[in-house]
Amino acid sequence: MRDPADRAVSWTRSPGGAWLSGARLPAVRREDLPGGGDVAGPRGTHEGMSASLHRVVRRSVMEALRQRLAVKPEDLRRRVDPAVLPFRTTAEVAPVQTTIGQPRAAEAIAFALEVGVRGFHLYAAGPPGTGRESTVLAAVHSFAATRPTPPDWVYVHNFAEPDRPRSFSMSAGHARRLATAMASFLEAVQREIPRAFESEDYARRQEQSLAEVNTRRATAIADLRAFAQERDFALEMTPTGIGKIPLQGGQPMAQEVFGQLPPERKAELERRGAEVQSEVGAFVRQMQQIEKEAQERVSALEREVALYAVGPLIAELREEYREQPDVLTFIEQIEKNLPGHLHDFLPATETRQAEHADGPAAMRGLQRQERLARYEVNVLIDNSDVDGAPVVVERNPTYFNLTGRQDYRAVLGAMVTDFRQIKPGALHRANGGFLVVHALDVMRNPIAWEGLERALVSGEVRIDNPGEQAAPTARPRPEPIPLDLKVILIGPSAVYDILHQADVDFPELFGVKAEFAPDMEWSEANLASYSAFLSRLVQDRELRHFDRSAVARIVEHGARLRDHQRKLTARFLDVARLAVESSHWAGEAGHDVVLAEDVDAAIAKQERRRNLVEERSRDVILDGTIMIDTEGAQVGQVNGLAVLGIGDHSFGRPTRVTARVSVGLGTVQSIEREIEKSGPIHSKGFLTLTGYLQAQYAQHWPLSLGATITFEQSYGGIDGDSASTTELYALLSALSDLPLHQGIAVTGAVNQHGEVQAVGGVTRKIEGFFDVCSERGLTGEQGVLVPTSNVKNLMLRDDVVEAVSAGRFHVWAVSHIDEGIELLTERSAGEPAADGTFPEGTVHRLVQDRLREYAEQVREFGNVRPGAALAGASSPADRAPG
Repeated sequence: MRDPADRAVSWTRSPGGAWLSGARLPAVRREDLPGGGDVAGPRGTHEGMSASLHRVVRRSVMEALRQRLAVKPEDLRRRVDPAVLPFRTTAEVAPVQTTIGQPRAAEAIAFALEVGVRGFHLYAAGPPGTGRESTVLAAVHSFAATRPTPPDWVYVHNFAEPDRPRSFSMSAGHARRLATAMASFLEAVQREIPRAFESEDYARRQEQSLAEVNTRRATAIADLRAFAQERDFALEMTPTGIGKIPLQGGQPMAQEVFGQLPPERKAELERRGAEVQSEVGAFVRQMQQIEKEAQERVSALEREVALYAVGPLIAELREEYREQPDVLTFIEQIEKNLPGHLHDFLPATETRQAEHADGPAAMRGLQRQERLARYEVNVLIDNSDVDGAPVVVERNPTYFNLTGRQDYRAVLGAMVTDFRQIKPGALHRANGGFLVVHALDVMRNPIAWEGLERALVSGEVRIDNPGEQAAPTARPRPEPIPLDLKVILIGPSAVYDILHQADVDFPELFGVKAEFAPDMEWSEANLASYSAFLSRLVQDRELRHFDRSAVARIVEHGARLRDHQRKLTARFLDVARLAVESSHWAGEAGHDVVLAEDVDAAIAKQERRRNLVEERSRDVILDGTIMIDTEGAQVGQVNGLAVLGIGDHSFGRPTRVTARVSVGLGTVQSIEREIEKSGPIHSKGFLTLTGYLQAQYAQHWPLSLGATITFEQSYGGIDGDSASTTELYALLSALSDLPLHQGIAVTGAVNQHGEVQAVGGVTRKIEGFFDVCSERGLTGEQGVLVPTSNVKNLMLRDDVVEAVSAGRFHVWAVSHIDEGIELLTERSAGEPAADGTFPEGTVHRLVQDRLREYAEQVREFGNVRPGAALAGASSPADRAPG
């Protein structure tokens, strides 16, 4: 069999140049060929062309293809000319005062703050470091300063329902004054009431009030004694009751004498004793009524005296709070309750002694203090020091930190609580203003998220104990407080999407989304914004000012962080860190201002701190542990490129991809997919590859192929479709038996039409392969194939750009699988004729011939008896050219 390189070459002309076997290549003129010669016209052949001449032509054509697809050095990285910056150092630049590069988010925030309709809470979405929180807080503080200050809130004892503490609002600053006023009132009452009851006037009035009652009591006692005397009985008043004693001759009768009396006399005495006992019962009832009346008179007098004593104090409170109905209601309840608890005010001397005593006296003193607390005021929210609306940032949004709690205190060995132990949560403190919470923080506490949503849906905040749902306890149930505030959640976009889909209340509550983009356009305005940001950073953190060359270098690094020549990173946290480190290394170098070389030093130091895993990964390639060829050619083997991310560092690493083929039933298997080590996106890319094969080669006969493709020495999971071109190149090489250049690494996704599509991480992938080649020695034949659509994403290191400029390394951009296979094999891919066949000697023709032979072998195998040998060859060496 002849080597395919010795076959005649078909040519087809097209506008702008000649096509060699269907590949879009520049025209080859006869005078360009060694020794002259003719080139056939359309569909003609040059039968006399020798194999060596053919190889010369092929190399010339391939060189033209390499030059056409090569990415120019100036397109490998976008640069900033420091001369275009209108300043020498950032000392001449005004510091930035507003958000940079986030106009969409700023508009959403402004709208959410201004709209006052319920359900327009704000979710600020975006990656960390983009200024989400600083932007939100700046906007909220600015807007809150223009809003009215919300009222204070207090809790007081509910005299009608002691287990339902009352809540009411007061103008800002008045709650603390009410609490102070009630404390002064309580002190005055404890002073005035004892003084009133210790006065001579009270003693006189009490005596007058009880004089008639005492006369009635004495008369009743005298009548009872006379009644008993008439019946020969005497009465004896004892603590346990009234006893009756029979008399004889006016003297008490001894028990022995009574026993010696005749029966008739005994019966008579017993009858008279029963009459006396009956009269005693009536007397006791009469005494109870008299005592009750006496107590009522005393109570009425005490109430009168107490109200007289505290009347001026209560009148003063009424006058001060005459415009506040809730306070007046509380004062009225105190006025009604206080006379019934005078005993709490009277034993002042005993209480003072109990403060330094033990035992029962101390216990009674504590109990008295607990009872007097009902007249106090618990200031829940005090906005006296708030200018405008409150802005609360809750860093630990647990359930109780959001909705408040009711604490317990130890009293006489028991845990007790009342309205004074009610503590506010962030919702209470932010009521009338704005509450800022990080979504991930609150989502880590599911009960907290439930409590927050419940409060927003109901429009009120209740102080509950979630644990009581399973085991209720007897404790006060404070009245809920109406809620009127704006909640701002800050979090990733993915959390917003999840909540929007999974939580039915979330879309109704959070009607505004402020999306913070991870990048911004590389424009003149944003270059100025970067400069202004650095100026602000210098001012805030007391750094050295930046020379414009350093500013230009930081801008370029901002584009590198986004892997895009027309975008700059909006993660200013990363920019700020780089600026701080650059200022440090400028000081170490003795520079008064930060120069470009200081920024380069900071970048290099950052890379060194982070890239230990990258270096170890490269070391195992260089010592041969991980097998990667960077020279020579192999059949069914190609270097793919992957990006690994370790924490805050990502790097590119080459991986060998191999393919093996055989006769089969049309199955192309990914070993990683079969063992479930590949993700869904990789599986999609692999199935897309299968679709390409079927459309390209299986239109006239069945795809009778059995193939396996794998990532060699890959022991973890893989995902993404960026290896689908790599896998296809390996498979085409295995089918055509054409070796692939091992000095060329490949990345890119392929669709079913063979078009090469963009992938991520191209900059790191190129640098990863470059570093391996550089360590082994650059040959000038090495390079990387990337999708044409990814050229705008290239922000390569300076050493890579220099190597490409010197011709020691290459970056080629391909838009179709044919361009890539031609570079890898130095063989024309081929264009199909009308009958679907490809020109002889092309890659696609060799693949087509192999697949047709497989199909014929399968057909012949079906026609022979079981156990017969399978006809046909197993390699192109056994096949005649088709």
